[in-house]
Formats: sequence, structure tokens, C-alpha cells
Amino acid sequence: MGRYVVRRLLQMIPVFIGATLLIFLMVNVMGDPIAGLCGDRQCDAATAAQLKKEFGLDKPVWQQYLTYMGNVFTGDFGTAFNGQKVTELMSTAFPVTIRLTIVAILFEIIIGITLGVITGLRRGKPEDTSVLMLTLVVISIPTFVTGLVLQLLLGVEWGWIKPSVSTEATFGELIVPGLVLASVSLAYVTRLTRTSIAENRRSDYVRTAVAKGLPRRRVITRHLLRNSLIPVVTFIGTDIGALMGGAIVTERIFNIHGVGYQLYQGILRQNTQTVVGFVTVLVLVFLIANLLVDLLYAVLDPRIRYA
Repeated sequence: MGRYVVRRLLQMIPVFIGATLLIFLMVNVMGDPIAGLCGDRQCDAATAAQLKKEFGLDKPVWQQYLTYMGNVFTGDFGTAFNGQKVTELMSTAFPVTIRLTIVAILFEIIIGITLGVITGLRRGKPEDTSVLMLTLVVISIPTFVTGLVLQLLLGVEWGWIKPSVSTEATFGELIVPGLVLASVSLAYVTRLTRTSIAENRRSDYVRTAVAKGLPRRRVITRHLLRNSLIPVVTFIGTDIGALMGGAIVTERIFNIHGVGYQLYQGILRQNTQTVVGFVTVLVLVFLIANLLVDLLYAVLDPRIRYA
């Protein structure tokens, strides 16, 4: 296991470098950040040259990337164009989005897997058909529509929640935004769990366990569910980074100042340091989540061993 982890960590290095290089190049060609600094008026040549020199934008792109990566390994993600350190923005934004992601993942695990198990065991029954239709409706509705409708009904019309989240962004305030963020993924988890349960239910090892006279609950939890959760765990593991990076719409609707909000502001103002810095951390989240998912396979299925 230890050798496998070391090998995977070494494999993550070129992936991390390649992903950050691609992001750096894409962000640097999306526009002129100096124009964003000057607002509606165009900068004069002397001011533009001074700003480019101050932020290192007068150097070739490859040299900017090498400088950026060298600073990243020392914990320096650069300075935003407003003079604030990117790490300071991260220290306020990431805790909020992490709490929001935790709420969303809990919804996926508790509601999604539970509904998937129930419908998988009762395939073809009215409950199964109803849940399938409901998940199809959820998948078909865009997230911003779901968020605006829940905000209007629960926040404005009925007054059950605050229409916008406060700066503290406590777990209680993030329940509805977390449900909105997780809605589409929750539907996929339900359908994926249902399919996996229904397929493994006909497997030989399940029929053998039933023939031995094991209690139904033990057959489901110890044998059927563990093997059926492998594809579900894969989806949820990769969804962690997607939820954190894709929270822009949800955070904008509920006025949550998290990662999505900072990315939106960075793109809007063409603040390359902010965008590249935040996306670099999100790449690390993706890589670490995938590694943890691979290690979790051995827990779910004892037949899986890593050399």
C-alpha cells in the first residue's frame, strides 16, 4: 500500500504541472488585465508599462509561469490587482466553500444512496418509477433555476430562511444552498446506486449468501451494498472538486463569498493572479480526492489489493 501511494504521488506531479500550465496559458490569453485595472478609461502608455512591470506582465509567458510555480512551492500565490494577497482571499473563501461542499456531499450520501438502495431493491415498483421520474426532473432543471425558486419561496414568500447568507456562512445557513448545489449530483448518485444495486443483486455471491440463510439486512449491508458502492464512491470523489469549482452559480444566488465568488470576481476583473491561484488549489483538491477514492476501494472490496 505504501509503495502504491508513493507511486501515485509521483504520478500527480506531472499532472499538476500540466494542468496548472494549461490553466495559466488559458487565463493569460483571455484578455488584457491592465485594461481591467484602469476601468472604463484606457491607460496611458507610461502607466500601462509601469503596471506591467510591477506585476511581472512584461516578461514572456513561460517566464511568468516559472516564476509563479516557484512562488507556489513557497506558499506564495501572488498578489491580486487590488494589492491584497491571494492567500488572504483563500483564507476567507475556502473555509466557506468547504462547509458548503460538506453539506452538499452529505445530501448526496444520505439522500442519494438511501433512495438508490430503496429503488434498486424494489426495481419496477411504483416507488422506483416515482424516484426515477423525480431524478430526471431534477437533472433537467438548471441549477440557477432551482436556486432562484427555492430562494423566492423559502426566503422571500414564506420566510423560512434568509434570502442571502451572512458573512459567517454557518452550516445552518448553508443547508438550502448546499441542497441546491448538490441537486443534480444527488440525482445522479441515486440513479447510479440504483443501477449498481439492481445489477449486483443478481450476482452469485448474493444468491450464495441468501442460500446460506444469512439475514436479509446483513446480506444487503455486508455484501450487496459494499460492492455496489464502488462506482458511487468514484463519482462522489470526483464530484468534490467539481462542487467546489462549480459553486459559482449557487454562491452568486445566495451571496456566499466563497471560492466561486472570488473566481467570478477574478474573471470579471481579469485578475489573473486570483484566478490562477484559486484554480491551482482546486487542481490539488481533484488530485487528492482521486487518490483517496482509489485507497477507499480496498476498504469496500477486500479483493482489491495494491502492490
